[in-house]
Amino acid sequence: MSSVVRIERVSREYQLGDQTVRALNDITLAIEPGVFLAISGPSGSGKTTLLNLIGCIDHPSSGDIYINEDNVSHKSANELADLRARSIGFIFQTFNLLPVLSAAENVEYPLLRRKDLTAADRQRRVDYFLNIVGLSSYANNRPNQLSGGQRQRVAIARALAVKPAIVLADEPTANLDKATGIDILRLMKKINEHLGTTFIFSTHDQKVIDHANRLIKIEDGAIKAFGIRRPKSNWQMVRAPSPAARPAAHHS
Repeated sequence: MSSVVRIERVSREYQLGDQTVRALNDITLAIEPGVFLAISGPSGSGKTTLLNLIGCIDHPSSGDIYINEDNVSHKSANELADLRARSIGFIFQTFNLLPVLSAAENVEYPLLRRKDLTAADRQRRVDYFLNIVGLSSYANNRPNQLSGGQRQRVAIARALAVKPAIVLADEPTANLDKATGIDILRLMKKINEHLGTTFIFSTHDQKVIDHANRLIKIEDGAIKAFGIRRPKSNWQMVRAPSPAARPAAHHS
């Protein structure tokens, strides 16, 4: 099976004054289509940096990243923006909705870049995905007229509207109460199962890990372990090999 994401020997370094900070150190992994994957680790472990690289928001300092077997490591900003508009949806802990737009307009917003979609095409997608997240009757409400859970549902509909291969979610339950967070996770899990969309989470929330069927544990910029949850079983964890002993890719 081909990978939806493949990362080979990727490192990411930043300059802080005259200091070089290595946020990721020689990461190699492959992610198969249709998984519900949690990348977990403490603050500063590199999980958000990894998510940003997968989302083509950032470039690696070294190594290669493939999205649907297309090497994106050296693409231009315009090429990456076009890729994101067609293949990658984003969900953020702060929702990132535009306050002056209605729920429907927020869902439509990322589609405006798509010259291959007519206004009628965009409207059909907006209606369809607002219905999937249960907010058809709130289409004309602005974010300040919605609860936190409803705003996150709008954000999910917006992410799905591009019909992405991958949805990336950075701490999507962090600003929600426990019950609402579980509802949102169940919704995303249902979408994952019914539409086959790959979900990749950056999180230290145990609720997210409990819903995942794949797990990557990351610490100090390095992958420490991979986990697979088999049906009706607990996690089967495998410690990550050292970089010197690592094969070309490890499926998660």
